[in-house]
Amino acid sequence: MNSSSISSLTFILLVILSYSSPAASASYDHHHDFLECLSEKLHNYSISNIACTPSNPSYSSILQFRVWNSRYLTESYPKPQVIITPEHESQIPPVIHCAKEKELEIRTRSGGHDFEGASSVSKVPFVIIDLIRLSDITVDAEAKTAWVEGGANLGSVYYRIAEKSSTLGFPGGLCPLVGVGGHISGGGYGPMVRKYGLAADHVIDARIVDVNGRILDRKSMGEDLFWAIRGGGGASFGVIVAWKLRLVDVPEKLTVFNIGRTLEQNATQLIHRWQYVAPKIDRDLYLGLNAMRVNSTSTISAAFFAVFQGGVDRLLSLMQEEFPELGVVREDCREVSWIQSVLSTAQYSIESAPEVLLNRTQPVARFLKIKTDYVQKPMPESVFEEILRRYAEAEGELAQLYFVPYGGRMDEISESATPFPHRAGTLYMVANFVDWREEEDQDSERYVNWVRRIYDYMTPYVSAFPRSAYINYKDLDHGVNKKEGKTSYARARLWGKRYFNRNFHRLARVKTLADPHNFFRHEQSIPPLY
Repeated sequence: MNSSSISSLTFILLVILSYSSPAASASYDHHHDFLECLSEKLHNYSISNIACTPSNPSYSSILQFRVWNSRYLTESYPKPQVIITPEHESQIPPVIHCAKEKELEIRTRSGGHDFEGASSVSKVPFVIIDLIRLSDITVDAEAKTAWVEGGANLGSVYYRIAEKSSTLGFPGGLCPLVGVGGHISGGGYGPMVRKYGLAADHVIDARIVDVNGRILDRKSMGEDLFWAIRGGGGASFGVIVAWKLRLVDVPEKLTVFNIGRTLEQNATQLIHRWQYVAPKIDRDLYLGLNAMRVNSTSTISAAFFAVFQGGVDRLLSLMQEEFPELGVVREDCREVSWIQSVLSTAQYSIESAPEVLLNRTQPVARFLKIKTDYVQKPMPESVFEEILRRYAEAEGELAQLYFVPYGGRMDEISESATPFPHRAGTLYMVANFVDWREEEDQDSERYVNWVRRIYDYMTPYVSAFPRSAYINYKDLDHGVNKKEGKTSYARARLWGKRYFNRNFHRLARVKTLADPHNFFRHEQSIPPLY
C-alpha cells in the first residue's frame, strides 16, 4: 500500500474511532477490514473520495438522498456499514472482492425507488454501491442508439435524447427521477408501452460487473445472462454499470390530455368502460388512469390521461369512435413535442424548461406500501364501486388506484423473450398505493393492512395460478429468501412465479452459472438451483 493510501485510510479510521459508540464498535471490525482491503485494492486512489461511513457528516444525506420510501430510513431498519459512490466502473471490482472477503453483502442502488427498500436495507452487515456518479449519457442520433450509465435517471435520458433529436424517444417510465438501472432490469413500462413495448425490450448491449469482478459486455457475458438482466432484476446477477439502448421514432407532434371525473360525474362507470377501450384501441394511444381523493377530501376523482403519437384531429376521431362516454373535446387537448409529453406525464407544466428533467432531488418523504395485479378479463362495475368505497375510508386519504393499459405491441412479444412474462392476454396492470404521513408512521401497520384487505378483496377478479405481480413494484408479502444460509429454490418459487411465471426456472439456471454461491442476494433475489 502506498503512503497516500495509508494516510487516507488512517484518517478515516481515526474519525470512525473518535465517534464510536458501543453499537458502532460492534460493526467496527466489518467496515475497518473492508476499508483496509479496499484501500489496498485501489492502489493509488484515495478511498475517502468514494467511501462514506456512518461517522462522516454527509453519511445521512447521502443515504437519504436516494431512498424513495422513507419507511426504510427509520431507526428500526439497519443502515449500511459503508456507502460507496464509484466514479468509474473500474472501482467496482475491488468493492466486490473486499465485500466477499470480509463477508459483507452488497446492495446496488441506481435511483433508490425500490418500494421495499431492497437497494438500501439488509438484515445482515452490508455495503451500498450507489451508482449516482455513474450517470453519463451518450446519444448517437444517426445510429438511433444511446449508451446510458446505470446511475442516470430517466429524466436525464429523455433530456439528452431530445437535445439531439426532436423525432427520437425512448419507451421508458413516467417518473423522471427513477434510475435507469432498476427500471430497465425489471422491465420498465411507460406511455409508449403499447406502441413499442417495455424499456427492457430496447436494450441491445450492457456492461455488468460479475461476482468475479469481471466487466462484461453482451458478447462476453453470453446471451443467457443478457436475457436475464433485461427484466429479471439485475441486482441478482451483478452490478450493471451501463446499458446500450435502441431509440424509437416519435412524431414531431404528439397530443396529450388529462381529464378528471368525480363519482358524481360517473367516474365508476367510466373506469369500468375504460377496461374495454384502453387495451384494445389504436396502439398509438396510451390512455392511463388513476383514481384518488381530491386534496385529502372525501371526494374521489378519476384522472384519464392520454399520450397520443399523432395530431389532435386523429385523436378526437378515435376517442369519439371508441370512448365517447369520456366526452373529450378539442379544448381538453394539447399538441406537444415528445419532450413536452414527458413533462406532461411527469406532472410538470408543458411550458416548463426541459432542464427540470435533470433534477435528481426526491420530492417530499413518502411512507408507502404498494400491491400490484394483472387483469386478464374486465372486472364487474360493482368491484370498482366497492374499491372506491374503501378509498373513502380514513386510511385511503393519500391512497391511489393506478391502471396501466397493455395490448398493442405487448400482445406481440413472446412471454419468454425477456424474463418479463405479462404479455399477450393481459389487459392491464392495476396497482394500489397507500401513503401515510411521517407523523403517522407509528400506525403504519394500519395502512398496510388496509391495502392488504383491498388486495384480498380483488382476488377473484385478477390473474390466478399464479396471481401475478410486477417485479419493479416489489412486494415482500409474497415471500422472502432466508436471511442467511442457502435459499431454497422451492421456497423462492412462492414469489418468483408471481413475477416471472415460467421464466423463473430459467432465471434460476442463469443464476446458478453466473453466481453459484449466491453472493448477490436480497429478500427477493433469484436463487441458484440447489
